[in-house]
Amino acid sequence: MFLSLMVNADICYLFCQTSGIPVSEICQHRFLLYNKDVTQHIFEVSAGLDSLVLGEGQILAQVKQVVKVGQGVNGFGRNISGLFKHAITVGKRVRTETNIAAGAVSVSSAAVELALMKLPESSHASSARMLVVGAGKMGKLVIKHLVAKGCTKMVVVNRSEEKVAAVRNEMPPGVEIIYKPLDEMLSCAAEADVVFTSTASETPLFLKEQVETLPPVRDARLFVDISVPRNVGSCVAEIDGTRVFNVDDLKEVVAANKEDRVRKAMDAQAIITDESKHFEAWRDSLETVPTIKKLRGYTERIIAAEIEKSLPKMGIDMNKKMRKTVDDLIRGIVNKLLHGPMQHLRCDGNDSRTLSETLDNMQALNRMYGLDAEILEEKIRAKVEKK
Repeated sequence: MFLSLMVNADICYLFCQTSGIPVSEICQHRFLLYNKDVTQHIFEVSAGLDSLVLGEGQILAQVKQVVKVGQGVNGFGRNISGLFKHAITVGKRVRTETNIAAGAVSVSSAAVELALMKLPESSHASSARMLVVGAGKMGKLVIKHLVAKGCTKMVVVNRSEEKVAAVRNEMPPGVEIIYKPLDEMLSCAAEADVVFTSTASETPLFLKEQVETLPPVRDARLFVDISVPRNVGSCVAEIDGTRVFNVDDLKEVVAANKEDRVRKAMDAQAIITDESKHFEAWRDSLETVPTIKKLRGYTERIIAAEIEKSLPKMGIDMNKKMRKTVDDLIRGIVNKLLHGPMQHLRCDGNDSRTLSETLDNMQALNRMYGLDAEILEEKIRAKVEKK
């Protein structure tokens, strides 16, 4: 515990030096976790259970980035690297087995999901003509969700082209975003199958008398209004061949999906509990690694000594191939003899062997082969070298 507090103080000091924020202020916003609570927390984060949007997948990409950046960095050793890599496995497993990320849980994603659901069966995201009115925060999210669903071409109406150009620069190759000024909104709507509106206008942009003049489309033209106040007049829904959805409709979709994700989160917790046991068993089994290394070193020294002692008896004419054959023979015998002891020094949670049994085996081998003194000597040497 004392060591943990020292490390925590060092981290706070590092943050202070890097950011210029006083340590006292940093300490007000920190929270400390130890041992199994750390494992539980990072697994929940990677699975999307700790995100503002339950099941959100972007966090998993960030965890992967931590592993990528951490390679070769001091302090990102076997324990921490193993923890983050296992967290990635947990995140993937939760998403695969629970499908927790399915279903829109934001108004913008629900707008896109609902629109695609209401399109005729013969239409899909890549073929339907999409119009987005407004390139603010919500409009930008609608565009991103459309692209994620396979839409590669859309028209965006906005007061200025600047915001549209910024959104365009964030899109992957092959996505075409066509800018049109606000005064061309009606002509653009005339050529659209789906119209998304998300502007800050205090008055409706689409009224009944305006929409009535638009040419009909096959099945129905969809207006998906995510603006508050509304951008599409309520009377527009009375026009034949026109369907209107607003924020109230979308909230029902979002609420239903959120309830579903909460149920899936319970299944995710069961997976996290299972994976935590596997990780803790693996981490605890690392205590046997020095014994495994020492046992290997011990046998290597015996092999080398016995070969060196036997070679003169075999004659000076012994070629490299014969020497290798003898070496391989001896190593093969030794490896077979060591297979059982080595297996009983490994504890990864995949068998019925408990950690205590594995540690008992480790202590027995240390006594039998006299490895304790060597391990202790190595630990003392490592401490001296650090000073």
